[in-house]
Amino acid sequence: MPTSVTMPALGESVTEGTVTQWLKKEGDTVEVDEPLLEVSTDKVDTEVPSPVAGVLLKIVVPEDTDVEVGGELAIIGDPSEAGGDAPAAPAPAPAQEPLPEPEAPKAEAAPAPAAEPEPAAAPAPAAAASGTEVLLPELGESVTEGTVTTWLKAVGDTVEVDEPLLEISTDKVDTEIPSPAAGTLLEIRVAEDETTEVGSVLAIIGSGDAAAAAPAPEPTPAVKSEPEPAPAPAQAESTPTAPAPAAPEVAEAPVSAPAAPAPAAPASKPSGSYVTPLVRKLAADNGVDLAQVTGSGVGGRVRKEDVQALIDAKKAEAPAPAAAAPAKAAPAPAEVSPLRGRTEKMSRLRQAAAKALLQSMQTTAQLTTVREVDVTKVAKLRAAKKDEFLARHGVKLSFLPFFSIAAIEALQQYPVVNATMNMEEKTITYPEAEHVGFAVDTPKGLIVPVVKNAGDLNIPGLAKRIAEIAKKARDGGLAPDDLFGATFTITNTGSVGALFDTPIVPVGQSAILGTAAIVKRPRVINDPELGEVIAVRSVMHLTLSYDHRLIDGADAARYLEAVTKRIEEGNFEHQLGL
Repeated sequence: MPTSVTMPALGESVTEGTVTQWLKKEGDTVEVDEPLLEVSTDKVDTEVPSPVAGVLLKIVVPEDTDVEVGGELAIIGDPSEAGGDAPAAPAPAPAQEPLPEPEAPKAEAAPAPAAEPEPAAAPAPAAAASGTEVLLPELGESVTEGTVTTWLKAVGDTVEVDEPLLEISTDKVDTEIPSPAAGTLLEIRVAEDETTEVGSVLAIIGSGDAAAAAPAPEPTPAVKSEPEPAPAPAQAESTPTAPAPAAPEVAEAPVSAPAAPAPAAPASKPSGSYVTPLVRKLAADNGVDLAQVTGSGVGGRVRKEDVQALIDAKKAEAPAPAAAAPAKAAPAPAEVSPLRGRTEKMSRLRQAAAKALLQSMQTTAQLTTVREVDVTKVAKLRAAKKDEFLARHGVKLSFLPFFSIAAIEALQQYPVVNATMNMEEKTITYPEAEHVGFAVDTPKGLIVPVVKNAGDLNIPGLAKRIAEIAKKARDGGLAPDDLFGATFTITNTGSVGALFDTPIVPVGQSAILGTAAIVKRPRVINDPELGEVIAVRSVMHLTLSYDHRLIDGADAARYLEAVTKRIEEGNFEHQLGL
């Protein structure tokens, strides 16, 4: 009896998904849990596996089509259940162009051999079952899935408790998964660049004795190997994924004569093989043409490391032309971005940010107040102490810790700016601590890691924590806890020269402080001896965006006045720890 493949539940509040790519075509033989298609939602990109073994009789939903959770995607069954289409596939194929006739031999000869190897692979999981399962842990609020980016260990490797096994990427954080037990890595259940749900089994750790059975799963991909991919060149237009698995599969299937042309197709050709969103974005951000990348993954799949290697190679070659440039050469033309004239999929991080920012604007009444601040005293103190500070504390002394101290002290004076409101319960909550988020510009996009209990830190403590979370954000080393729990946020838009900005209040908070560029300005000051005089001063704008439902304009003005006064006094030397 045919089996219907339906759109699975793909996380809380997700009601539909888009079919982005079919990994199998009608007439292909599939195994249980073998990936059938790739689906994209507003939260995650993932693969949908086959619920049964059999033949893909019908594709119900074409690529780039939306379908609701529970909607039918395809039908899988026995070739005899194809409604007469499958039996009509014998050799007189040339007369029936719409059908992939060369696959007819597969329907007659392939099922028996394909089913046979299955029991041979079964002993390995049985041996591994006595080991310890490595599960995908919860990786933060609302995160339901993660993508395996890199396995740091291979099957057969010995591992210790808490030794990193693999790297996982989500739409919020990249992190390492440690081993829950000491032993040998017997089995890897989720391959690199594949997405899996929280709580699913990633690998099996067991004793060294059981490791002897572990190599058995490696031939598993051959179970789904069929002679039929050989005719793939004739169907390149409708089955873009066929060329990638063709080479390895033919090598395992000596039965079929049609397999002869397959070696001509390179196994690593990435243009037709599945590429994860993570790899696509890395390539797009760095102007890498995936068609020029040789994949080192299974079946020639292009992995993140393959793209990164090409990026590094291009960077290494870049300085050579510069050295040869004449001393008085004309200015080089502005570099044109490779994104020009291009359409690409949004990354999961961009989708999540877009949703959160729109939600904030639609659910809060936002207003921005701006103050001009004289930072001359802070600038002089920093210039005088930055070398000594670096030598003593091992971290550079920027302006941000000074401004953060002033902002946090003002939060303690005016806690309404640090508070949150609940309209349903008609309550206002004033936190007992200041957990400050700091916006960080990273290659993946804007990330806001959090310094917990920032009010307990002095300038060296804040400088170290800010530098630490910023580096982790750019290197992909943030833990889930680093991204949640902020009660207030500071964003430094002045780092790229902005005079001032009107930042959007993050969801779940009531205010955000923006620090702008520091510039030299003529300003009227009150000199004790000369009275009012014009002098050159270092000046900056502070902007406070806030939820006007909770914070009145007077509250915002008083808060900014307190921050401004603290900065202009410049009395921070006792907090430098020198």
